[in-house]
Amino acid sequence: MSISSILADKAINVDHIAVAVPDLQQSIVFYRDVLGFEVLETRTTAGRRTAMESAVLKAGPITLVLVQGTNEDSQVSQYIAHHGAGVQHIAIGVEDLPEVVESLKAAGVEFVTKTVIQGDGIRQAFTARDPGSGMMYELIERQRPDGRFTDASVQQLFEQMEASDAF
Repeated sequence: MSISSILADKAINVDHIAVAVPDLQQSIVFYRDVLGFEVLETRTTAGRRTAMESAVLKAGPITLVLVQGTNEDSQVSQYIAHHGAGVQHIAIGVEDLPEVVESLKAAGVEFVTKTVIQGDGIRQAFTARDPGSGMMYELIERQRPDGRFTDASVQQLFEQMEASDAF
């Protein structure tokens, strides 16, 4: 398989879209009460220096993850300060995540996560922001249909992004 076709051959779907928001509760009200999304879960994640609050919402096949920084040093707050509220990353569902990561690294793609993050039936890796579009991509492999994020996997992700000074 050529490096240029790795995502074309291994991508399955858009798993979710993460949206950075300045007010999580206000955003939940809009997405839930106006657009009809169901709130599946909320959580607070703290790194060594910063923290964020998040909510996973679903409407039909669409999954959004709303994220809000808890202080101005938070990765999410930094993202909003530099880029404004909006899409923070797009998660692309893939098959064989380790192969995808290695192929993309060989093609020159940089990653802010230094290791593949393992959750409960999921594996994840995050690219650095593309300088041309400003986008960060999460590559996620759901190893089983009920695979999910855990507090530990989100914590590991948050700490690796902190260590990379990524937002």
